[in-house]
Amino acid sequence: MNYSEKVMDHFVNPRNVGEILDADGIGEVGNPKCGDIMKIYLKIDKNIITDVKFKTFGCGAAVATSSMATELIKNKSIEEALKITNRAVLEALDGLPPVKVHCSVLAEQAIKAAIWDYYTRKNINPEIIMGKFDNTSCSCEDNNNSCSCESNLI
Repeated sequence: MNYSEKVMDHFVNPRNVGEILDADGIGEVGNPKCGDIMKIYLKIDKNIITDVKFKTFGCGAAVATSSMATELIKNKSIEEALKITNRAVLEALDGLPPVKVHCSVLAEQAIKAAIWDYYTRKNINPEIIMGKFDNTSCSCEDNNNSCSCESNLI
């Protein structure tokens, strides 16, 4: 499989790895059956994501998309972070092989799940701001080890 230099750089030298113990929002997405699970931790001050960390269990593309996603939202407003799509992650990494595109969708979903959790912790109904969100739509084909995920912010 051919990966771009940016994908390889974010896999070999991932940014923002770890966890934030006093996180304001935590989002975990993925499908253990597929093997890709992403967890993103947010620290938010006055609507700005001041710190972001991730822990990912999965392939190199999953690590790279997690790393890039955290870079794209760090020091951004919540509103800006909510606009990050899997396509933005793909473009920032100079693309992924078609069978790995689901990793970029997981990265988008992890950001949104963490922001959903942040709003919930603040006793704000996230559905009013974000719409309906369901992060459970990753499916796997056991016979060919491929996964597909869809963005579920409605």
